[in-house]
Amino acid sequence: MTRTIVTQPLTPEAFAPYGQVITTTGAELRLINQGMTQRFHDLAKIELGGNNFRPLISLFRGKPYTLPLSLTMVERHPLGSQAFFPLSDRPYLSIVAPDDDGIPGEPLSFLVPPGTGVNIAMNTWHGVLTPLGDSEADFLVVDRGGDGDNLEEHHFTTPWTVVAGN
Repeated sequence: MTRTIVTQPLTPEAFAPYGQVITTTGAELRLINQGMTQRFHDLAKIELGGNNFRPLISLFRGKPYTLPLSLTMVERHPLGSQAFFPLSDRPYLSIVAPDDDGIPGEPLSFLVPPGTGVNIAMNTWHGVLTPLGDSEADFLVVDRGGDGDNLEEHHFTTPWTVVAGN
């Protein structure tokens, strides 16, 4: 049995059930530092839950993927959101899935253009970091640290195949 996910372009509206798109387009602009710096304000809703939590800022370096790819697992973080912003100039995939009574429903795959980030909402099923191209890619990641188990994984019995869209 083949199950296929066709990658689609990322839009804030299509991604809204899963989190926010981090982009300067449409953002509130504030001039700071005596007018010498533009601040694109409040681009994502950072969620932190549980006990003794604190925000983490990390750098992730991901090995590249090519399409088609086999999606065998998704994960979620029940105690916090997870924001990814690329530091490399290449696209990546954001794979997300709705919750279906505690397990992931049918996944969606979004092609995220260079210079755009995503913030995956707390407790949202999502794929692993999936940079595309021919070399490793770096990402600034903001997520939750602290007490509690903030990782749940789901392994699909039948993998999904992720293919490029038009």
